Amino acid sequence: MMDNQSYLFFELDDLQYGIETSQVREILKLPELTPIADAPGDIIGILNFRGKILPIMHLAKRLGQGSPLCQLSDSIIVIEWQGLQVGMVVNQVYDVQSLSPSIIEAVPTYELREHAHTAFAAGIAKVNDSLITLLNPETLIRQTDAVETIALESKLDDVESDGTTAYPNEQVFEAQQMPIITNFFSLYCPNISSEERQIFRQRADALVHSLESSGADINKLLPLAVFRLEEEYFGLDLQRVREFINVRNVRAIPCCPPHIMGNINLRGEVMTLIDIRGALNISQAVDEVPKAVVIEVDDIAAGITVDQVLDVIYIPPSDIASMPAALPQHSQVFFQGATRYREKNLSILDLPKLFSDGGLIVDQAA
Repeated sequence: MMDNQSYLFFELDDLQYGIETSQVREILKLPELTPIADAPGDIIGILNFRGKILPIMHLAKRLGQGSPLCQLSDSIIVIEWQGLQVGMVVNQVYDVQSLSPSIIEAVPTYELREHAHTAFAAGIAKVNDSLITLLNPETLIRQTDAVETIALESKLDDVESDGTTAYPNEQVFEAQQMPIITNFFSLYCPNISSEERQIFRQRADALVHSLESSGADINKLLPLAVFRLEEEYFGLDLQRVREFINVRNVRAIPCCPPHIMGNINLRGEVMTLIDIRGALNISQAVDEVPKAVVIEVDDIAAGITVDQVLDVIYIPPSDIASMPAALPQHSQVFFQGATRYREKNLSILDLPKLFSDGGLIVDQAA
């Protein structure tokens, strides 16, 4: 009997896909990229990824869906095949699930062909009445020699005083001389705001700087999901976050307090939506919410409604300061501290405290 296999699920253009987690190296929010003129057609640019050049493929272009536009909410999944790493742009990353071989169609049947891009599919999984196309990295990464030329395997360690890089060998130098199309925004996201451009660039800048040169240890950085409620910015420990979702079809729950907004069906799982504005002394004049952050605290899984998901960042603990003294004493227990984000104050939530002491849990026995 074959063992279950773990897959990372993600979405592109309202279709769901999966890839074996053994081939996934990292997930990050899409930053500004540097497009390359002579790259394969599905490679939309390169990224200085902590000292290495990482080619970035847009999955929609690889699947033959034309020229997609990029969004601030897009993510990059870094995959590896036979020692070659490539970033893959998708719309949204979901969770990791273990699948039994018994629910996977090894070869798409006739009725599944319109759903599956068969040349790139390792199989089709039927999960909670949904069809998940399981992708094959061997067929996804084409023109391997061309991609390897872009994916400079040598570290870009030697940075000159003028900001240019001294490359360690001639092969690396020649690859770097490929013609560059500098305007990522006009090519892939022409309608975004100046504020959104700034976020794209901040993400790229954060990845350029080597962790070694800054003296930081990646294992000691605190990963935060950044979201907005009204005009205030909040950070949430990414280890507590399962996924970010669009909210649809909320079903009201009778006789519940106002902060319980209702239930949604999240791929077969009943998920309760919670509004934390009241616990944080923010006005609750909200009827509809487009976004939510699915979190897990101990044995509780719920969706926290938010106005906007802004970013995922990594900060050293030394950047966290105490909460302002002006904050009411009873509210300070809900926060780990504060830091700065895009010239604004970012309050870092202590999610277990917020749930245990903020009156968010409904006592079913009461």
